[in-house]
Amino acid sequence: MNGVLRCGNQENYPNEIDPANAGSRLCYSLPVNGSPGIYVEILIDDELEHVWLLTQDPALHQRWDLRFSKIEYLPRPIATEPQRFFYETRIGFGLAVKGTGESVGERSAADGDTTSSLKFASADPKSLIREGSGYWRYVPTPRGLRFFTWYDYSVRFGRVGWLVDRLFFRPLMGWATAWSFDRMRIWTENGQTPESSLALSLVHATARIAGAAIWIWHGLVPKLLYPNLDEKIMLAQAGVSLRFLSWIGGLEILFGLFLLYAWHWKAAFGANIVLMFAALIAVALDSPSYLKSAFNPVSLNLAVIALSMVGWIASSRLPSSRRCLRRAPRIQS
Repeated sequence: MNGVLRCGNQENYPNEIDPANAGSRLCYSLPVNGSPGIYVEILIDDELEHVWLLTQDPALHQRWDLRFSKIEYLPRPIATEPQRFFYETRIGFGLAVKGTGESVGERSAADGDTTSSLKFASADPKSLIREGSGYWRYVPTPRGLRFFTWYDYSVRFGRVGWLVDRLFFRPLMGWATAWSFDRMRIWTENGQTPESSLALSLVHATARIAGAAIWIWHGLVPKLLYPNLDEKIMLAQAGVSLRFLSWIGGLEILFGLFLLYAWHWKAAFGANIVLMFAALIAVALDSPSYLKSAFNPVSLNLAVIALSMVGWIASSRLPSSRRCLRRAPRIQS
């Protein structure tokens, strides 16, 4: 089944609605090929009018939505016609995927509940998405504004395209939508621009991945794969049996993996700083001659400490897809 828009009472679409507002009339996109579609919801502490501006103005929308590099409205000869738009997503190596869409309906209720429906398509042969449709909905509540979306699409390239979509592309689109929603929330609630959020996220990722790589390398290469003489000497000078060298290497690898696993745990950087200071003090007490080596613990450990401090600072206000609801609420019987 291709993605199409159909209007009706909400009771006909129990998987795509807000149970607190059952019965109002809206336009909903039907699932494509039996897919449940992609649903993302976030609670924003802001007024509907401001969130509407950030999501409906193309120049503002493209700043926070990771899925698009450019969004532009196309000329509309008649004001009553649906608003058509052009979108582009850069995928690297100078390549971009392009497509078009149009807003096919808007509705506002007396209580402020507002919905904007759209459909989109791409004739670009590089695009996995062939066509699709969906909606954005804005629901004022005492706790804030519920902002949520549902959309679905059909894909190219037959069975291969379907598998790529289910295994990789669709989860990526869901994550990108949720991450972008939180990026927009931080912008409207805290004033941190989308560009700053992206920069901090990249700094955080660099610090975390680099720190993990250093731990994994030092545990794997000089301790497990190619036991280094200096490692053995420092262990002996500390009064530790050489048979524990491989165990220490294994623990270092585990800690490196932990830094990646605990991606959202800011305190992991603090633990890394403590361990680096402890290791540096241990070498200074038991093997002080190594502090003068060309490749020494002082420069390495201080560099890792500085890297961890950068990661700690960057972690203060990062967008996260985990702050979003990823399943649509259902009507309670």
